[in-house]
Amino acid sequence: MPIETMGAVLGLALLDTLSPTVIGVTLYLLLAGPRRVGPPLFVYLGSVAVAYFALGVLLMLGLGAVVPLVDDTGWAWGQAALGVALIVGSYFVPRANPGPAPVPAPSFGMRAMLLLGLGTWLFEFTTAVPYFGAIGIMTSAGLPAVHWVPLLVAYVTIMVIPGVLLLAAWTALGERLRERFERWRAKLSSGSRTLLSWIVFIAGCVILLEAVGTIFPQVTFRTPWG
Repeated sequence: MPIETMGAVLGLALLDTLSPTVIGVTLYLLLAGPRRVGPPLFVYLGSVAVAYFALGVLLMLGLGAVVPLVDDTGWAWGQAALGVALIVGSYFVPRANPGPAPVPAPSFGMRAMLLLGLGTWLFEFTTAVPYFGAIGIMTSAGLPAVHWVPLLVAYVTIMVIPGVLLLAAWTALGERLRERFERWRAKLSSGSRTLLSWIVFIAGCVILLEAVGTIFPQVTFRTPWG
């Protein structure tokens, strides 16, 4: 597997850890949940990861059937156009409108957490720019399933890591973090559109640089992944 492809995909996964929805819902569950909030939170995070993994498999299999019909240069130019479009579009993401607060779950049972995870997936579907960018990069690279499946697993695992870290901090410090977590949740909600704008911009830069490396192989870039 090309190190550039792996680095770009994992870089986008790290960018996806800034997801305001997953972090916001996690904070809500920690603040409003029962004393033993770990199990329901893991069900929620797991359902989000599984939903994105399943979607990724479907996209990779579907796009994989189209890849042989288009040469590498054609895919790269399309990827470059997408990167430029995202960079330009990031400046038009509304910054004044606060993002929607997480909807309270009716209970903290397994079914409620599964539905909450599915709701997060549906809500983020149209704004999951880094995720779709990673799918496009893996597709254009022509990776076999033995490579893209573990890479996709790594991606969805990384994207829910912030929730796990927040749970670990809550477990260790408990109520001493309540006031801080409440402030974070409020700031995250009010600034989610600005955060989304930055996520779209950075994702566009990563996708564009990856495409330029294919179109102009003689041009070298120094990136964090090689």
